[in-house]
Amino acid sequence: MYEPIRTKSVHSTMAGPSDFPHRTREEELDIQLAGHLAALLAVTDELRALAPSADLDAATERLAEQVTRLRGGSAVRAVPTGEARDLSALHQRAHTLAGRALVVAASRADTAAAILAAERMDAHACCAA
Repeated sequence: MYEPIRTKSVHSTMAGPSDFPHRTREEELDIQLAGHLAALLAVTDELRALAPSADLDAATERLAEQVTRLRGGSAVRAVPTGEARDLSALHQRAHTLAGRALVVAASRADTAAAILAAERMDAHACCAA
């Protein structure tokens, strides 16, 4: 009914297995998790600038530690703009980023990052609604 394929696939001849570097699944998850936590750190820094609290101070330190651990270097900190922004929208953004970080942390079985992300989700849940 169908004619068999007679030629090799063009995809297999385009690049051999060692033509370019590949990352492992764990490396990809590390990159994703570090990205989500770094974004959460930036939003948390912005919240700290608008409404300082000891909880946000502690959260930024813990987030910076996790980003540093995952990236192997120091965490880049955002400089808050200081302009008036909607706190509810920032809390919603932080809640969403913490949720994404939690999913990736759970996927890579990173307990410390998962606990931190879950705590940040709880902290921002009350204000995100």
